[in-house]
Amino acid sequence: MKPGRIIALIVGCLMLLPGIGLLLGGGGLGLGYAFGRDTAGYFSMTVSDLHSATAAITTPSPAVTTDLGTPTWVTEQLQTDVRLTITGANPAQPIFIAIGPAAEVTSYLSTVGHDEITGLTKGSPVYRTSGGSLDARTPSEQSFWTSTATGTGAQHLDFTVTSGQWSMVVMNADGSAGIDAAATFQVRAPFLLPLALIMLGLGIVITAGAIVLVIVGASGRKKGRPTGDQPSFAESGADTGAAELTATSDHPVVLTARIDSGLSRWKWLVKWFLAIPHFCVLIFLWPAFLLVTFAAGVSILFTGVYPRSLFEFNAGVLRWSCRVSYYAFSGGIGTDRYPPFTLGTVPDYPVSLEIAYPERLSRGLVLVKWWLLAIPHYLIIGLMVGNWFGWTSMDRRVGAFGPVGGAGVLGLLVVIAGCILLFTGRYPRSLFDIIIGFNRWIYRVVAYAALMTDKYPPFRLDQGGSEPTIPPLWQPTSGPREPVGSRGGR
Repeated sequence: MKPGRIIALIVGCLMLLPGIGLLLGGGGLGLGYAFGRDTAGYFSMTVSDLHSATAAITTPSPAVTTDLGTPTWVTEQLQTDVRLTITGANPAQPIFIAIGPAAEVTSYLSTVGHDEITGLTKGSPVYRTSGGSLDARTPSEQSFWTSTATGTGAQHLDFTVTSGQWSMVVMNADGSAGIDAAATFQVRAPFLLPLALIMLGLGIVITAGAIVLVIVGASGRKKGRPTGDQPSFAESGADTGAAELTATSDHPVVLTARIDSGLSRWKWLVKWFLAIPHFCVLIFLWPAFLLVTFAAGVSILFTGVYPRSLFEFNAGVLRWSCRVSYYAFSGGIGTDRYPPFTLGTVPDYPVSLEIAYPERLSRGLVLVKWWLLAIPHYLIIGLMVGNWFGWTSMDRRVGAFGPVGGAGVLGLLVVIAGCILLFTGRYPRSLFDIIIGFNRWIYRVVAYAALMTDKYPPFRLDQGGSEPTIPPLWQPTSGPREPVGSRGGR
């Protein structure tokens, strides 16, 4: 792969995450703005249990701040309105609510016992108590308040955010200790809608640019016969027949592998560390894989075609992952040859994954493949690569069905094969065959769930490094067709 394509691939992957983040953030903000406000345009939060034995309840200091180097004109243009509604539990007890400069509020309550709200738990405040005298000076007589409201019943305090640091206070009107009330905190922020639109616009532009760069970076060497001095897969010692079977519409996923001769006894113990550079790339490639699959699904739904460039990218991600897994993890640890940094095919590498491009795909199946039809395979793969399932309980009263135990069967087999290799220098062929069979099953299901084929994965463990050739159910004859094996087997 040329350096320019590598740079394009890396930059595209790096751009993809912030692009997706802006899309999700802008979409969530837009939905919240559309459906989370009341008729007056306020977002509301209710605190049902506002109770304190002290003389005052305050918000964290400062509760509202714009004094972070933001120009005053920016603060004014945001036009953020805050409304605090307090309803006392005792209709005869007047309530006082106010907002004022944070420094003045702190000075006023410095010698008075009060509770400061530090958080909320299920709608109830969590307090931090400061000691001091029980009663405070009459709050309404203080001159530093910016906005106040006092009286019996529900009291409303409105405040338009301006430059500075502010704290909100709830007290009894006479400054006495013992507060029992409920509060509703509301915010109206018209700037959220344009902010959401800006985030969505930037997210679309960045994500589209990232996809273009990823596709450009991925469109390196095309599949075909090896050139120059590179040996073909079969010539380099693959199993007999491994290169004879190619991916077709009837056999869309072909996985072939061989064990390196002279495989190191101990290197498999550190390959996971050596493969870290690949993980740094794959951690960006797989979110791109999911996004490209979604885009391809939309295309299939309306046109019945999986765009070729998107298909080649996703197939490349699977090939890259297959090589890294075969080198260092559950793919088989069957080679000491370091995986190349490419999405393209590498004919002479000890493992090969080929996926046939489908000219047409079912529009209807795209809606049910990955979440419904593939469920039986997900359960089987879960046992192969993950934990087993059972009833678990945090205590004797609550139980749940979920994963328990340790690594899956596939990981256990790879570890056993590695231990045998470590002590004997030999990779057991029987273990290799079943490990590759498990991986073959997994990649068939992944390709199906990623909408890359309509061919339903068989419930069959095809073992061995060579992809098996499955004969047709019926063999053509000159006369009536008979099932294979019907003759001479009786």
